[in-house]
Amino acid sequence: MTADSPIGIMDSGMGGISVLREITALLPHENCIFYGDSKNAPYGSRSTEEIYHLTANVVDNLLEQGVKAVVIACNTASSAAGKRLREKYPQLPIIAIEPALKPAVINCPGGRVLVLATEATLRERKFANLMEEWKDRAEIIKMPLPGLPEFVERGELDSPALREFLLGHFKSLGEKKPDGVVLGCTHYPFVRRVISELFDNKVKIYDGAAGTARQLRRRLYSRNLLNPTTEKGTITWLNSSDDAQMIELSKKLYEIEI
Repeated sequence: MTADSPIGIMDSGMGGISVLREITALLPHENCIFYGDSKNAPYGSRSTEEIYHLTANVVDNLLEQGVKAVVIACNTASSAAGKRLREKYPQLPIIAIEPALKPAVINCPGGRVLVLATEATLRERKFANLMEEWKDRAEIIKMPLPGLPEFVERGELDSPALREFLLGHFKSLGEKKPDGVVLGCTHYPFVRRVISELFDNKVKIYDGAAGTARQLRRRLYSRNLLNPTTEKGTITWLNSSDDAQMIELSKKLYEIEI
C-alpha cells in the first residue's frame, strides 16, 4: 500500500455513506472506495458468525482493490467482526465505528440517553463493555429498531409509514422523553431530522461518524499514509446487489442534506 492508494469503506448496505461523507469532508484529497453489501442487508438480525463472514468477505474484496485502510462503517459489523479482522490483518489499519455513547452521556449527565441500534449491536460484548463503563453517569435505554435500515435502503427518508414505525417504538418510553439520542447504526443519520421532530426537536442527537473520520486521519498520519496530493479525491461505488439502482441511490444519499 502507498499513500495514494484508496481507502476502503464498507457497510451492510448504504448506511455507511453517512460515514463516507464525514471522511471526504475531513480528508478531501483521499480516494475512496465505498462497498455496500445490499445483497445481504440487513446484518442486524443475523448471528455473530454470519456477520463476521459477510464482513470478512467485503474486506477481502476491498483488499483486492488495493486499499491502504478499511473503515467498517457499520456498527453491527464493527461489533461482530472488528477485533477478529484486526487479528487477521495486523498490518492493515482497520477503523471500526461504535455508538457515540460516551459523548452523549458526558453531555447529558444524570439524564436519559436513548441508544437506537440494531439487535446485533446491542447484544454484542463490545457495546456491553461500553455501557458498563458509562451506566453510572446517566440512565441508558437500549432500543433495537429492526426494519429501520430497510427504509433507508429504499431511499424512504421521510414518509407517514416511517413516522408511524418510529412512533410505534418510541411510545414505549412513555411521557418521560430522553435528553440525548445515540444513533447507533450508520443508516439512522439519514432519518435524523424525523427522529428529532418526533421528540419535538428538544433532544441532543449523537452519532459516531465524525469521530470515526478523525480516527482514520490519525491512523493514516501515524503511518505516513495521508495522500499528499492537492487534487480532489475520487469515490468508486461498489455494491453486491444486482440492482443497478443501488449505485444511483448511493450517490443520491451521498449528496442529500441530512
